[in-house]
Amino acid sequence: MLNVTVHGLWGVRKEDPQEIAERWGHLLRALGGIDGDACGTWRPAEAEDDPTAPAVELGVPALTEYLLLTNPDSDAPYIGYTSSVWSGQPDTVKVTVSVTAGGSANRAPDSCVVGLVSAADDAPELVRRSTAVLEALVSCWGPDWGEAYSREEFRAVKTEFGLRAGAPRAGRSVYLSPGRADRVPEGLPGTYTRTADGGLVVDLTRGGTELPGIDTITEVNRQLLAAGALEPLTVPFDRATFQ
Repeated sequence: MLNVTVHGLWGVRKEDPQEIAERWGHLLRALGGIDGDACGTWRPAEAEDDPTAPAVELGVPALTEYLLLTNPDSDAPYIGYTSSVWSGQPDTVKVTVSVTAGGSANRAPDSCVVGLVSAADDAPELVRRSTAVLEALVSCWGPDWGEAYSREEFRAVKTEFGLRAGAPRAGRSVYLSPGRADRVPEGLPGTYTRTADGGLVVDLTRGGTELPGIDTITEVNRQLLAAGALEPLTVPFDRATFQ
């Protein structure tokens, strides 16, 4: 079984449910453009593993209603709106997209997480194109940083550097917002792609044609940490992104 996660995190950014729904809908449609088979129909999280459950519509009004339905408590505007949908087939490829966003609390980062799980040993299209998933997430959510990683890659980096949960790091690909991107050294073993916001994606898979080893990913983290590109945001947060 293959298990790859793509996520983006950012500091405090107050948004209402409609704004969150617009960003979320853009990402869900973008994922459908990457792999229409695995991301063609999105279903509620509470109907997990039930491919016959009614679909969640991707328009802003419908997604806003879904966000409000899954966040009935009055403190949601403060702690943030948290919700999730999934697509695919549990016995082949399953994709889960979860979001926590919009609150004014400034102690824990907001995030969008795309979980890719394949029952097969060979990587499906969405896993091979995990960097494209990261780029889609970046264009929709404007995070401070983001990465694509397997469980083994995540554990190796966490163990090597003792990073706390939510601390910036790099997996098989990494996105760094403009203030971080300016500190990225040349010569890392991957492709460099500037994003529309001036950030940078470093793709160690080179478009899905290579699979970097744990040692390579660890060394990339070492160089990014030394360059100051992975400095954590100051808590409590007073901004969404670094500098």
